[in-house]
Amino acid sequence: MKSSLPKPLARISHFERLGYGLFIHWGLYSQIGRGEWIQFHDKIPVNVYAKLASKFTASDFDAPALARLARESGMRYAVLTTRHHEGFSLYDTRGLSSFDAPHSPAKRDLVQEFVEACRMDDIVPFLYHTTLDWGRDSANCSEKKFAEYLDYLNDSVEILCRHYGKIGGLWFDGNWSRPQSDWKEDRLYATIRKYQPEAIIINNTGLNARGAKGHPEIDSTTFEQGLPVAPDRRGWPKYVAGEMCETLNSHWGIGQNDFNFKSPADIIQNLCACRKVGANYLLNVGPTPTGGIPDYEAALLRKVGQWIGRHGNLIYEGKPVPATCPGRDFLLKKGNSYYYFAHDLSRRGDAHVVLQKGGNGPRGVDGFPARIKSVRWLDDDEKGRFTQSPDGSLLTLDCTGYNYGYDMVVRVAELVVA
Repeated sequence: MKSSLPKPLARISHFERLGYGLFIHWGLYSQIGRGEWIQFHDKIPVNVYAKLASKFTASDFDAPALARLARESGMRYAVLTTRHHEGFSLYDTRGLSSFDAPHSPAKRDLVQEFVEACRMDDIVPFLYHTTLDWGRDSANCSEKKFAEYLDYLNDSVEILCRHYGKIGGLWFDGNWSRPQSDWKEDRLYATIRKYQPEAIIINNTGLNARGAKGHPEIDSTTFEQGLPVAPDRRGWPKYVAGEMCETLNSHWGIGQNDFNFKSPADIIQNLCACRKVGANYLLNVGPTPTGGIPDYEAALLRKVGQWIGRHGNLIYEGKPVPATCPGRDFLLKKGNSYYYFAHDLSRRGDAHVVLQKGGNGPRGVDGFPARIKSVRWLDDDEKGRFTQSPDGSLLTLDCTGYNYGYDMVVRVAELVVA
């Protein structure tokens, strides 16, 4: 007998419909410009590193512009690093520590600005918070000191839950730093549920444990820097979502000498790979030392937003269809229509101007669940050709490629049910 499939809680269904989010890694490390782990990799003494706070001005941090960028890029949520592994907080820690933005030259609660701006632009604010703290040696200290640190961590998270209105969720990272210790997750998550009962709780399992479920209160697994896979949820006691988090280049914090950036095509393909299996895509930017978004990143994100804008709510609301498609192709269903995502198509045109490549032509779908009456390509409204077996389960779609002047990277066809 097949095990039953769990039904997602309302908050998890809502999270899955958000689909695409903006990750923002910003802190003192941004001033060095060599990534967010520079304190650890260069073995910078804590007291020396802490001096960076005296130069943290946040003069170019514009929360409304950041939220507007997310919206124009087709994103529905944003996650800000309220405190990273360095231990510096972008929010008012209200007496827990003076190592925070209000005690720096910025003299501002940057998390407050962030959540308010997100709400004004209909972006759901999520808050990242480290569970690892190099400044307090949380990974190597004694169990007694670690217990004291966990009190500090819990109090810090309680501040975020109590003083910033309704948030979309909490995004944690760092438990992998001390795998044999009791992180008292029951207490931490109970604190969140007390003040933010509908918040999504995520705790990153890291590069080497992509898709691991973790604590029962966790609402989504993580796939850090790797494409997600479709889980087999049969028999799970709780429906857990999935989310891939990825950098635009090779670092989470700004890397002044990192030129290895993804293209709009890369991002479109990765977004499609996530939605193919029902997972969210959380894409990171690393602001400048003063909090601005670099020009290339902003332009890239907006270009991808134009592609998303061509497909309405399909990227957010479409559900995976269990049919077998060739290569990277896949199907989503929204309402009464199905949508075919065709990869690796080439352009059509005169041989003197268009490189003649393969990829175009008939593609078969096995296990198609309905009979269709028409096909329409969304980019140019071209009518598509298809054939279907008598029982409807085998569908052959003629993927004709792009007209000259088009290249959508992934072309989408609407299949209208008869």
